[in-house]
Amino acid sequence: MNVLIVGSGGREHALAWKIAQSPRVERVFVAPGNAGTAADAENVDISTDDFPALIKFAQENEVGLTVVGPEAPLAAGIVDVFQDAGLRVFGPNAAAAELEGSKVFCKDLLRDADVASGEYQTFEDVDEAVMFLEEREDVPVVVKADGLAAGKGVIVCSCRDEALAAVEKIARQKAYGDAGNRILIEERLDGQEASVLAITDGQTLVMLQPAQDHKPAYDGDTGPNTGGMGAYCPAPLMDDEMLHWVEEKVLVPTIHAMKRARRPFSGVLYAGLMITNQGPKVLEYNVRFGDPECQPLLFRLKTDLVDVLEATVDGRLDQLDPLEWDPRPSVCVVMASEGYPNSYEKGRPIRGLDEAAKLADTKVFHAGTGLLNGQVVNTGGRVLNVTAMGDNIARAKLAAYTAVKCIRWDGAWCRKDISDKALF
Repeated sequence: MNVLIVGSGGREHALAWKIAQSPRVERVFVAPGNAGTAADAENVDISTDDFPALIKFAQENEVGLTVVGPEAPLAAGIVDVFQDAGLRVFGPNAAAAELEGSKVFCKDLLRDADVASGEYQTFEDVDEAVMFLEEREDVPVVVKADGLAAGKGVIVCSCRDEALAAVEKIARQKAYGDAGNRILIEERLDGQEASVLAITDGQTLVMLQPAQDHKPAYDGDTGPNTGGMGAYCPAPLMDDEMLHWVEEKVLVPTIHAMKRARRPFSGVLYAGLMITNQGPKVLEYNVRFGDPECQPLLFRLKTDLVDVLEATVDGRLDQLDPLEWDPRPSVCVVMASEGYPNSYEKGRPIRGLDEAAKLADTKVFHAGTGLLNGQVVNTGGRVLNVTAMGDNIARAKLAAYTAVKCIRWDGAWCRKDISDKALF
């Protein structure tokens, strides 16, 4: 079977690497891919939003399964058009993808499903949002753009002045474009974050191992929010009892609520949780594999991923054997371009990838990379996802940072404390 993966980031490289290991797969195509997928699969020069060209390619190259990585094409309805063309595709349709595509829809659904989450208010008028903040007690809040903003449309505020500045940035200055046409002002929840991902065909739920992402740019969870500066799996914060609670009280009610809303969900259901003193509460939902959580997650998965994806598409997850995992934990460190999450320079040559590739139990997944005259260069803000396993979290961290030290380009940087929350 031939498989097409849509996307160009670290998540898509991890998917390509894992899917290529299946004995049932002959060729893996990635559209448009990056320098890493060019080595582990075959890149196809088609944009993720050019649905007609992607469909034509899938038909002409006998693609038996298409796997959509990023949220934007899912929200735009890529699954719908592939299904209309008679092609098998993994992911939720546009109606179900609104669970991530609109934070207002997500919060309204959580409330209707009686799933624990923070209190919130929704605004389309900027002045009304400003008045709301000025009239209420000066307490910490979170200001969110309603639409997709590549993981950056969330501003955590400690006081009223910060919240007013966030409203100005998102809703008036439109820093994230039309994503800020509606905004949410939400109660700020305190605790540790955790990511719980499950795969569902709308009837059966298969839980994946819990992970923990690191959204703030700098060590100690300081600085602006990013798309994620690293992750580790499993997260000791989520023990089996809590994981079962999340399945029963969060994920299952959400799937039922989506079905009642006539938006049946199929694909990856990813709950971003805050573990508060009152228990887990949902911060948001994603409708695809997390990036960078996907990398340490798939690095540990021993089950053939293609079997899981096909069973989801075909509605027979209930027939799937339990997933097998490598018992060793894994840590993923994101190496970023100087200036990220703001502006950065592209086209800087990356050195040391061959040296890092020689290390045992380590894989460098490419995110924002490309090829220029045969040389790997940076093309994005998050550039490489250096992933490693070890007998425990501390050894996995050491292995990942040993590989990081091999790799250099002008302006390269990373957080130094990925996975430390699991150690203390």
